[in-house]
Amino acid sequence: MNEYPLPAFRFKIDFYVGTEGASNFGDSKPICSGAFAECTGLEAVMEPRSIRVGGSNYGETQRAGRVSFGTVILKRGVAKTRDLWKWFELVGNGAYAFRLDAEVSLLGFGDSEGLDTNHSWYLMNALPTKFKAADFVATAQEVALEELHFVHEGMYHFHAD
Repeated sequence: MNEYPLPAFRFKIDFYVGTEGASNFGDSKPICSGAFAECTGLEAVMEPRSIRVGGSNYGETQRAGRVSFGTVILKRGVAKTRDLWKWFELVGNGAYAFRLDAEVSLLGFGDSEGLDTNHSWYLMNALPTKFKAADFVATAQEVALEELHFVHEGMYHFHAD
């Protein structure tokens, strides 16, 4: 049975320890997970480098430069455990090198077995930068998260056909 049946939560995130590459994500069990209504910041920006070529007076030659990655922001989420907070707390208390790899999956409606997750982004060496707890609601049964922000050092896209 799928853990994320709620249609309001369109994105699932799983964190892994040291998978070292997108090809290994499916082979290991996540150490913490959550589902979120909003996900922003899955972006990579390449800084172009202009080179002036001697003898050419018409424009500059453009070359690929350094790639930087945006801060991923997950909003309005739920998690079954407090592991995402524990990770933030661990790093905040001095374990600066404790990085996790992440898989952000778009949830759709698939077959009768549950939700289809054929679009995924794999993020390497994630580091949490902000954790915001949601308001307390007596009727909620899950641990609610308002926001989780994290940075990372690389990303890959996977689309299952």
